[in-house]
Amino acid sequence: MHAALSPLPVELPPPKGKPLALLAGVRVLDLTTSIAGPYAAMLLGDFGADVVKVESIDGGDDARAWGPPFLEGESLWFLSVNRNKRGVALDLASEAGLQALHDLIDVADVLIINRPAAVAARLGIDYGAASARNPRLVYASITGFGLDGERADHACYDLIAEGHSGVMDLTGAKDGAPQKVGVPAADMLAGQDAALAALAALLARHKSGAGSLIDISLLESMTRFLTCRVVPYLGSGEMPTRSGGTDSVIAIYRTFETADRPITLGLGNNSIWRRFCEAINRTDLVVDTRFQTNADRRAHREWLVEQIAEVIRHRPQAHWLAAFRTARVPAGPINTVADVSADLPLRERGLFFAIAEEERVIPQVGLGIHFDGEPAAPRFAPPALGAHSREVLGDWLNYDQSALDALFSKPPTG
Repeated sequence: MHAALSPLPVELPPPKGKPLALLAGVRVLDLTTSIAGPYAAMLLGDFGADVVKVESIDGGDDARAWGPPFLEGESLWFLSVNRNKRGVALDLASEAGLQALHDLIDVADVLIINRPAAVAARLGIDYGAASARNPRLVYASITGFGLDGERADHACYDLIAEGHSGVMDLTGAKDGAPQKVGVPAADMLAGQDAALAALAALLARHKSGAGSLIDISLLESMTRFLTCRVVPYLGSGEMPTRSGGTDSVIAIYRTFETADRPITLGLGNNSIWRRFCEAINRTDLVVDTRFQTNADRRAHREWLVEQIAEVIRHRPQAHWLAAFRTARVPAGPINTVADVSADLPLRERGLFFAIAEEERVIPQVGLGIHFDGEPAAPRFAPPALGAHSREVLGDWLNYDQSALDALFSKPPTG
């Protein structure tokens, strides 16, 4: 890390690998705020698309104000989902600003939007208006509940979608209150869905020449996350309940306390069960006719958990993780964010890094997808508000200097 740059609280290496160019030449217009839409656009940017983030001159993306924590005045939530984008700030209340937005839509390949339908229609950037201007446009809408139906106009955030989906009812202690997942799960899942759908739509456009409308809802993305709970309920009528993560279809799939720190254990088949019993020196459990199948073990789960817990609690975490690794038994620690951020194998694979750009040093979590043996390196850091306004309108729209001067006679604020 460059000595002149401001140090981060946690030392991070520079990025590994090379920037991806799989989507080179694809123009993505990011008209979103908060997490889901920006994350979708960032994923496309990670794959090499030319992503332009358009924000209001009055403060920009809502997430720019989300904090603390801040890093030298910048929201770390915003910085987490906005790399590999160029930033444009427009006054959409002005005729010239709105015209510039329409012009950008005309030459975009993908548009990602999370504005309410009524607002999009008022600005002339709803799907009907946008596709009339650009029939090849892949238009990806992310809303709380979808573009149609009785809840289409309802306001939504990640928390609301998690509650609707059923995941909160299944999360938390057996006798405790429902809990939100510890990350904005609905946002991140919907963002992934939007990026995935955009890639599929681009492939279809390559064959047909026509764009398409993609309708992503936080609620449906979050509910699909519960597929392995919903389908068994629909097929059996067996109602899953909040249990602190102890009621998996796999008989032994839970946490156990060691002599110091807890571990996780997942004994998913008979071979693993046998190797586990050998590793803890309880081969009597292997030959016991009560425990021959997973269904058998589920029927006696409470007793088995007591037996296993009694063995595990006498030795420390490091002992058991080493023993189970040798025996090829799935087991692991329960890490804090600090623990996982310091995880050496993850760092060696390039998942955590810092982008050093001018006087900014910004921590990032990488794409986590390797191509040809290398992680994806970023091309540039998240943009300051309006940082590339003139550059983008020159590149994409060929606006000349007089047009740019007229449009930005009052510099963006925020």
